[in-house]
Amino acid sequence: MSVALAERPIMSPAPALRPVISFHGVTKVYPNGTTALRDVNLAVHQGDFCFLVGASGAGKSTLVRLLIREETASTGRIFIDGHEITRMPHRKLPKLRRKFGIVFQDYKLLNTRTVAQNVAFALQVTRPGQRHLREKVEEVLWIVGLEDKLDKYPDELSGGEQQRVAIARALVHRPRIFLADEPTGNLDPDTSWGIVQLLLQINHRGTTVLMATHNREVVDLVRRRVIAIEDGRVIRDEAQGSYLREGEATI
Repeated sequence: MSVALAERPIMSPAPALRPVISFHGVTKVYPNGTTALRDVNLAVHQGDFCFLVGASGAGKSTLVRLLIREETASTGRIFIDGHEITRMPHRKLPKLRRKFGIVFQDYKLLNTRTVAQNVAFALQVTRPGQRHLREKVEEVLWIVGLEDKLDKYPDELSGGEQQRVAIARALVHRPRIFLADEPTGNLDPDTSWGIVQLLLQINHRGTTVLMATHNREVVDLVRRRVIAIEDGRVIRDEAQGSYLREGEATI
C-alpha cells in the first residue's frame, strides 16, 4: 500500500443532525431459526463514512439487506431519511432503493455491454427517460477515473477497473447513501487502497458511505467511524476506530 497515498487524507463534511439511517431495537430471525441480528440500535448521519466490521456470519450482510428491504426485520423499526421502511409497501420500494448506490465484492457487470452501456443501463432502469444520458455517464466515469474506457468491455479491464465501473454504475443516479459490501475483497492491497480513496472522494462530495469490510489495513489507515458486529450485536461503535479494539486478537 502506498504510503504517499495514505498521507493524503480526505476530510468529510460535518454530518447533519438528523440520522439518514436509524435502527431501533432491530432483530432479524430467519425461517430456519438463525438469529442474524439481535436488538440493534444504530444511527448514521448524512455525511458519515462508516466501516462495518465483523467475522463472516456476524450479521453485516443482513444489515445491508434490511436497509434496501431485500429482507424485513422480525422486530424493531428502521428509518431512512426519517421515513420508516420496516413495513413499507412494495410499490414504494423502487423509490426507496433509488436513495442507495450499492457495490459488492463481485462486480456484477454485463459482459456483453461496454463500460458506458453498463453505467447507462443502471440509469435507464432506475430513472427511465433521463435526459442528457451520455453526459451523465461521461461525468461519473470521469469521477472514477475511467473517462478513457467508455468503449471497453469488462473482460478488457483489470479487477480494480471493473470495480470502478461498478462504483460508477451505482453513483450515476446520485444516491444519498452508498453501500459497499466487501468492495475490495477480490483486489490486491494497492488496488484496494485506490478503491477506498475513491469512496472517500464520494463521501467528500456529501454522500453517506457505509462499507462492510474484512480489510484491517484499510480500516486502520483511514480511522473513520467503525461499527463492529459480533453474533448479531453491535459490540463497538467508535468515531475514529480501528479494525480491532486494543487487546483483541481477532474479529
